[in-house]
Amino acid sequence: MSVPLYQAKAELFRTLGHPVRIRVLELLQDGPRPVRELLTLIEVEPSNLSQQLAVLRRAGLVTSSREGSLVMYALSTPDVADLLAAGRRILGSTLTDRDELLAQLRSQGQQ
Repeated sequence: MSVPLYQAKAELFRTLGHPVRIRVLELLQDGPRPVRELLTLIEVEPSNLSQQLAVLRRAGLVTSSREGSLVMYALSTPDVADLLAAGRRILGSTLTDRDELLAQLRSQGQQ
């Protein structure tokens, strides 16, 4: 039995709901990277990174391949980078709106 689209989308967003996973995806926007480089850049325990990479792999957001002794990770599709960019735009809009609202509230309190 197939899952409704809204449920599949919810699962995708749950997958994105971890800071280490988001950071991995951000770093992979520039191209494939070996695990050891991700470890250096993210500064988490190897077991934690391994767990988060497995979640991203199962969700189909990243792919892994072996190049000699290195395990390389890459975004599975450029759409993942597009999704991250959309998230930045949404945050930029919502945070700007909050700043404007806060300024309005402060100015009204002084009247």
